[in-house]
Amino acid sequence: MLRAVLSDDEPLALDRLADLVGRLPDIEIAATAGNGDETLAAVERQEPDIVFLDVEMPGLDGFDVVEELLRRESAAPLVVFVTAYPEFAAHAFDTGAIDFLTKPVRIGRLETAIERVRQAIEDRSARERLVAIGEQLHRLREERQTHIRRDRHLWVTRRGEMVRVDLDAVIFVQAEGEYVRLQMGDHDHLHREPISTLLTRLDPDRYVRIHRSYIVDRDRVVGLRRRVTGSYVVTLEDGTELPVGRSFRQDARAIVER
Repeated sequence: MLRAVLSDDEPLALDRLADLVGRLPDIEIAATAGNGDETLAAVERQEPDIVFLDVEMPGLDGFDVVEELLRRESAAPLVVFVTAYPEFAAHAFDTGAIDFLTKPVRIGRLETAIERVRQAIEDRSARERLVAIGEQLHRLREERQTHIRRDRHLWVTRRGEMVRVDLDAVIFVQAEGEYVRLQMGDHDHLHREPISTLLTRLDPDRYVRIHRSYIVDRDRVVGLRRRVTGSYVVTLEDGTELPVGRSFRQDARAIVER
């Protein structure tokens, strides 16, 4: 029986992956995690055979988690990255050091990944494969940044037609289930994509995630205020106030301290 930890900061994506893994025989979900710190704690506590690890997460991303696992003396789990952008890293996996799944995850592809994990465990090569990942991390990060830089627009559907949206013109983003609403000032666009995935498309020097459901252009922020309840809100140029999530307070403070 394989023991797995599933890691993704998007609840819907995590639920989908858990549902698919739960359909397969001889694999047990030992824990789920919503960020890098929770993932590391789950690995330490559960000692899983495999970690399904989202690449794009706030705070510690998937690459950071791998680096931390390499520093530990304990037995290493096998890692399968989960990403919405296979093109930025596909050829970096040619060594077979790890596998990767593309969102939305498909059951057939998941079965293939798990079979590869079983074979790797039989070969007792988990540590060697994790080291190989570590050797590729710089290259993977560079490819992700290259992909981000060349992909600063997207196509959305509006009134039956496809419209090109300049991502550098977005003021803030609001998550709405499986969709995101791109606020452009005098209009907005609804686009089907997880907010964590969209964040990787945006300029990291300008856009900051301040809440599980909000990303904001730091250049549009004019204030940060603490409510009487102890929670925080940021104020934009037009007076719009957006909530700051507890785990994103440091990122929000960095906007006004910069």
